[in-house]
Amino acid sequence: FMSSQVEILDWETKKQLCFLDKVEPNATIREIRLMFHKLYPRWYPARQSIKLDPKGKSLRDEEILQHLPVGTTATLYFKDLGPQIGWTTVFLIEYTGPLFIYFLFYFRMTFVYGLDERFTSSPHPVVNLACICHSFHYIKRLIETVFVHRFSRGTMPLRNIVKNCLYYWGFAAWLAYYINHPLYTPPSYGKKQINFAVIMFLLCEAGNFSIHVALSDLRRNGSKTCKIPYPTKNPFTWLFFFVSCPNYTYEVGTWISFTIMTQCVPVGLFTLLCFIQMTIWAKDKHCTYLREFKDYPSHRMPIIPFLL
Repeated sequence: FMSSQVEILDWETKKQLCFLDKVEPNATIREIRLMFHKLYPRWYPARQSIKLDPKGKSLRDEEILQHLPVGTTATLYFKDLGPQIGWTTVFLIEYTGPLFIYFLFYFRMTFVYGLDERFTSSPHPVVNLACICHSFHYIKRLIETVFVHRFSRGTMPLRNIVKNCLYYWGFAAWLAYYINHPLYTPPSYGKKQINFAVIMFLLCEAGNFSIHVALSDLRRNGSKTCKIPYPTKNPFTWLFFFVSCPNYTYEVGTWISFTIMTQCVPVGLFTLLCFIQMTIWAKDKHCTYLREFKDYPSHRMPIIPFLL
């Protein structure tokens, strides 16, 4: 094989940033990123978006130079993605906040409701139950982040963390303020409503966890390639027969059950926003599956069986 040459231009100005001579034809994009990083130390590989076309998609790390539609001199375009932060760190920050913020309201810190000692705990058992469920949800998420999730992309832009934290932390404070408020009234149908909601909550949490494990198993050998997820022997994964992203279906179910359990308007609004956001993500993922796999199951919907 003859060695190739790679020219890297700025995606906006089209100015040449570097010219790499004697690049092996079987070099991967990851190796080219590392060569570029040597010349420009401030642009570490996670900050680099390398494209074939200035307006095109970023090339994946594992793509090989000789398999790309380029001549002996390959012209690639570089875009700076800005400072990056690892996904594991992102999730740990996002999910630790709501856990502790909720407790400030649950323990009715005097600076929150400005009360005397008589009001430090709630007379309604559902308030304690809501705290247990909310804490369980975020502790489960933290455990999954550390032990279950495998990320196809290692990082996300640092600026996004502020937006994400405002969303998760802000909503946790808003929900907790109303659920733990001294004037909070328990659900209309009492124990029946609460028990139904708790059972639904636990089933959805188990389902969500099962899906995350099944998705993680697809990447067990450290592979980054996209694969079609299929149902396993675990009945919770059978939702894969009908939807592309059952983890989101279960997640929305979790928050619907929390809304039923607490019968609280802010929880309902948070659930609605969650549903809208997750539908967008699910549709996006569904389209990726359809684009990548010609044999993708045609009856699957993005998030709600037979509907959406």
